[in-house]
Amino acid sequence: MTTTTYTVTGMTCGHCVNSVSSEVSKLSSVSDVQVDLATGAVTVTSDQPLDDAAVRAAVDEAGYEVAR
Repeated sequence: MTTTTYTVTGMTCGHCVNSVSSEVSKLSSVSDVQVDLATGAVTVTSDQPLDDAAVRAAVDEAGYEVAR
């Protein structure tokens, strides 16, 4: 298991959280996504090492941006 935390900017509500969580969850090998609206932290757990570019693309698809 690999757990990586990203900081996502632009989220302001529960809909934002759901959008980011839904898009990132679609990535292969992702087993869990936890989003903290207050801090912008998105913690992704996967069975294999994550492809940062794929995570960034998924967050972008949801309409937000990874800050780190």
